[in-house]
Amino acid sequence: MRSWRMTDYNLEAASMRGGQTRRALMGFAASAVAFAVVYPALASAPRVADDIAARLTPEQLEAYRAHLAARLIFDRQLEMYWALIEERRDHRRRKRAKSQPMEPNDYVATQPPKYAGPPLPPEVAKIIAEARPPEPEKLQPVVSDYLAAAQAQFGFAPALTTERDFKRRYAIESLNAGLNKMQVVRVYALETGGNGTYDMQAGFDPLTRQGKPISSALGYAQLLAANSTSELVKHGDEFIRRLEHMASQPNMHPQHVQHWQWKAGVLRRMLASARTIPNEWNQHRKFAMTPAGLGIHTINMDADIGPWLQALKLKGILQIAAEAGRTQLTGGELEMMNLAGPRSGLELMDPIGRTMPTANLFEQGGYYRNTIVREKTGAELLKALDDRMDISIKRPGAVEFLAVFDEVITAIRPKAERAAQMPAQTLHGTLDSQR
Repeated sequence: MRSWRMTDYNLEAASMRGGQTRRALMGFAASAVAFAVVYPALASAPRVADDIAARLTPEQLEAYRAHLAARLIFDRQLEMYWALIEERRDHRRRKRAKSQPMEPNDYVATQPPKYAGPPLPPEVAKIIAEARPPEPEKLQPVVSDYLAAAQAQFGFAPALTTERDFKRRYAIESLNAGLNKMQVVRVYALETGGNGTYDMQAGFDPLTRQGKPISSALGYAQLLAANSTSELVKHGDEFIRRLEHMASQPNMHPQHVQHWQWKAGVLRRMLASARTIPNEWNQHRKFAMTPAGLGIHTINMDADIGPWLQALKLKGILQIAAEAGRTQLTGGELEMMNLAGPRSGLELMDPIGRTMPTANLFEQGGYYRNTIVREKTGAELLKALDDRMDISIKRPGAVEFLAVFDEVITAIRPKAERAAQMPAQTLHGTLDSQR
């Protein structure tokens, strides 16, 4: 892979349309040129803190200064690259709003720059770490934190079940939502490595339970805490009605009636809390880190609500794809939209997006957190997702999920065939009877 060069951006600036875009790129280029002019002075004597310099030999100090100077240049290049990525993203949003077709010039055609300067010598790094111990890493909340928040905020504890039963409920909800077996199981295989549990959090091994959280993602579809809030705001009223309907059925055991009525009340309180903020993704991200948002995230693990919530999230992706003219999605394409975001995933699958670096469709933090997306084009990412799915779908959790889907499909087929003769009977009702 070639290294980043200012000429890449000069050429792109010359090819861009629109005065605002050209001015932005010229600003980036001018800034870099000015920075390069002063680089020799920086390289010769970058400032090193006195307490660090006192611990280093002359040779170590020289190596450290060379590293600092090179990193300074690289960090500026990286900053400029991601600023350009964001500028192009805004440019494409404006074009999309006007229903204008995308062109290659609407994207950054080069991969992010990679540091290729002198490394920090290990002995210098050790001295620096001793003199300036790093601050303790701030960890993500974990499942126990979500459970504690749910109890404190809403008096709620999710109803737990076995993995096989959760898979059965998930299969029913997925079929109900118009998803097919291979779409769902391949997403599960990719997101969880083929052995995921319904309470699995990103960063933890589902078998050993060891690791540390790298995000708030939970469950078979690995929904973020903000996703839980967003899906509840969209569909909460519908599911509250569904729980109340289940509780009102004749000959229902009183314990079940009480349970579903209680759960409907909990969801109503959660929904009211989630609706105290604007219905916007950035607001949901902030809310997700509050005690109420943490508590809402536990519904992913509930045997009644979790399968429904995650299936609806995937259904929403299908709907967005259909609106864009893609009525059939493979498991890999569904995961592409799930991973990058529905709109970004569609762009990565478009003819131009398939040839462009994935960095165009990710925020900087997300790009570097997701190792599978780095240094790839849209087409290469889709292949990487499919390749990983092909491996993970052979693991025990995914094999069991496939078998559960087959059992559910076999069980509902005769009832669905009878339902076709009864207009008042819906597939939703047929599937509900299998829970």
